[in-house]
Amino acid sequence: MIGRMGERVVAACDGASKGNPGPAGWAWVIADGSGTPDRWEAGALGTATNNVAELTALERLLAATDPGVPLEVRMDSQYAMKAVTTWLPGWKRNGWRTAAGKPVANQELVVRIDGLLQDRSVEFRHVPAHQVDGDRLNDFADRAAARRPPPSRTRAAHRARPSRRHPSRARPPAVPPAAPRAAPGRPASPVVPPAPSRRSSPAAARADGRTRPASPSPRTTRAGATPSAGRPSAPETPLRRGSRRSPGRDG
Repeated sequence: MIGRMGERVVAACDGASKGNPGPAGWAWVIADGSGTPDRWEAGALGTATNNVAELTALERLLAATDPGVPLEVRMDSQYAMKAVTTWLPGWKRNGWRTAAGKPVANQELVVRIDGLLQDRSVEFRHVPAHQVDGDRLNDFADRAAARRPPPSRTRAAHRARPSRRHPSRARPPAVPPAAPRAAPGRPASPVVPPAPSRRSSPAAARADGRTRPASPSPRTTRAGATPSAGRPSAPETPLRRGSRRSPGRDG
């Protein structure tokens, strides 16, 4: 229970529903002596309307504060405020029916709030919603309700901390770059180069895998043999892949 006898508690409450009805949340916040958000509580409702979220936030605030301490409640919901102040007496006289004779919506929540308001001093104050320079407490409650934390993570009377919309996060360790892909016929370091094939020149066979001889590798002769080292062969026209014709013939 928050509040001590003789003090005055200034608070705000708000609800949010994405889709109306949709995933909903509620929140309340209490200020310290300087008007700064000091203690707060928030929770999720599952699928609910915005009106249910607003009324739930008010109910949780009233239940968490000392009924013997004067309370100022700041809200941006005209519906929730009028439901528990302007319309409530008439609903009770009419047997919990509206002026049109219809059942009061969200009656269970309104009845519980009515019980929490008995024999205590509560002042309701309407504040504009979603204003750049609006009420600090209402803005805090609005953002807390919109986050809709899971019920298992809800804790009563959180200590409010400075808001960080873009908290700094440690970057994950850099992933080492992948090994470079080897070009055709040229293995990448530090992989040990394969043994020279029959089509490799002696100079290429002595290469360490990271450098290649400046001159191109000898081409295959007509007989398919590789010229021996030290005896360069005359340049030949290479055979076309899949061709059986001799390169010396005219087409």
